[in-house]
Amino acid sequence: MALESLEEIATYIVADGKGILATDESNPTCGKRFDSIGVESTEENRRDYREMLFRAEGVKNNVGGVILFDETIRQKARDGTPLVDLITSQGALPGIKVDKGLKPLDDSPEETVTQGLDGLSERCSEYEKMGAKFAKWRAVIKIGDGIPTDDCINQNMEALSKYAKIVQFNKMVPIVEPEVLMEGNHSIERCFEVNSKTLNSLFNCLDKHQVNIKGTLLKPSMVTSGKDAENQAGVEEVAEQTLKCLLDNVPADIPGITFLSGGQSDIDATAHLDAMNKIGGFDWKLSFSYGRALQQPALKAWLGKDENIEAAQQALSHRALMNKKAATGEWSQSLEK
Repeated sequence: MALESLEEIATYIVADGKGILATDESNPTCGKRFDSIGVESTEENRRDYREMLFRAEGVKNNVGGVILFDETIRQKARDGTPLVDLITSQGALPGIKVDKGLKPLDDSPEETVTQGLDGLSERCSEYEKMGAKFAKWRAVIKIGDGIPTDDCINQNMEALSKYAKIVQFNKMVPIVEPEVLMEGNHSIERCFEVNSKTLNSLFNCLDKHQVNIKGTLLKPSMVTSGKDAENQAGVEEVAEQTLKCLLDNVPADIPGITFLSGGQSDIDATAHLDAMNKIGGFDWKLSFSYGRALQQPALKAWLGKDENIEAAQQALSHRALMNKKAATGEWSQSLEK
């Protein structure tokens, strides 16, 4: 794949309904997932699990990019093949999570700002030499009493924009991820308001820092009711509100919007994406960048056992195909049988 420019790389990742497999969980997060299936989180087990995912038949044709954690980009498969090479042999591009996690905001300790700008250019240069074609940075915005504050939104969007500029300088495509958390009992209207404000701030900052939007991908949250809200918005309403929010705030020339699943069930994440693509009326590709919503069925099938590898790969392949169909507006519940 001779993809030279940032625009070509970004466009490739989301071409033909393809999306992103997010396997960039930190070791503590991966540990929690392994705890749920009674598997010890050792470096070898994490390697075996991710190798199993990357070798799945359904990665080919359905996945355009795979986000890795620092440990994973350095690992080799059991047979000695670098995991990065496994990914490219499936026709997908390797990417890397580069932020250094969250720290509480000085004036509002309930809120966080993402850190990791120190030494970022050097890290990106190393990752690019290791074969990474794109990078990811996650900002986290919480909805609650009196939050998010404007300061929290603006500090996080400013950091996302500085990160994006540094990543592009190092010849990789930045994924900008302004995650508005589902946690809380807020209404879908409140979620719409916070997402709008966040995206508006983000694109103002990206513009100010002269980030090349055509060589960038956006990884936003969907506009949903809070997890604990009594009235949960249905699939159509989530699709309509999310699209309206994006059309109001996101420039037409960004090549792709790859949603995070953010704690939605695997079927909900697929259904919402499909409903948006069935509505249509936008210039960008609307696709997926799912972690748990792609991995969960495979994790449950695998249970850390070699004899379950095939069943686990089939589970991942099925979800990858379902989400590709959703990204082209061709999914239906009947396909899940």
